[in-house]
Amino acid sequence: MHNRVLLITGASSGIGAATARAASTEGYKLVLAARSTDKLTALAHELGPENVLTCALDVTRMEDQRAMVDEALETFGRIDAVFANAGCGGTPGGFSEADHERWKDMILTNVYGVGLTLQACLPALKRSKGHVLLTGSAAGRATIPGSMYSATKWAVTGIGYNLREELRGTGMRVTLIEPGMVDTPFFDEPPEHALQDRDIANAVVYALAQPANVDVNEILIRPTPPLE
Repeated sequence: MHNRVLLITGASSGIGAATARAASTEGYKLVLAARSTDKLTALAHELGPENVLTCALDVTRMEDQRAMVDEALETFGRIDAVFANAGCGGTPGGFSEADHERWKDMILTNVYGVGLTLQACLPALKRSKGHVLLTGSAAGRATIPGSMYSATKWAVTGIGYNLREELRGTGMRVTLIEPGMVDTPFFDEPPEHALQDRDIANAVVYALAQPANVDVNEILIRPTPPLE
């Protein structure tokens, strides 16, 4: 694992930050990207700045994505894995009454932003026969009344499946990480009976740790139902 480089978007908090901590323990060098540079700087200091590159990133801007990849290659010389994790949620109201401007931000971040991360990173990943991981959701495998967020995660599921077919025969791997409810800053109020961000980080590290001949296609993770 020594000197392998993992790039994480949405790395400033929640699942992204937890994954950075778990991967650092496994010896990965890290490229951590998010809009919140203050949180990234603190995280890099915690993990050891000599092994961490932080990048300010708006995932909906290709110029930011390309600058991130260029800086990563200049700093570490390679990218071995990318965790396209950046995402945002919606607002109540369903298709009848939800804030449509919030829809636009969510769709651009959750779908378009993932596509831009892939397109920017794939040339480097192809050289390393690297690994792509995507934050999908259990909501991307279920029908949820009025949920545009769920629809964006169905799209991420489709991106994972279609990317895997595009890369078939290249030696690269694609893993969909699909959490159920997770207690992260994503929610205003802590959800009841939720997973912890470190639970999802452990799943990411598990997928990354598999030998080259093993492609973990999907990991669906839900909290254990409470005792009755």
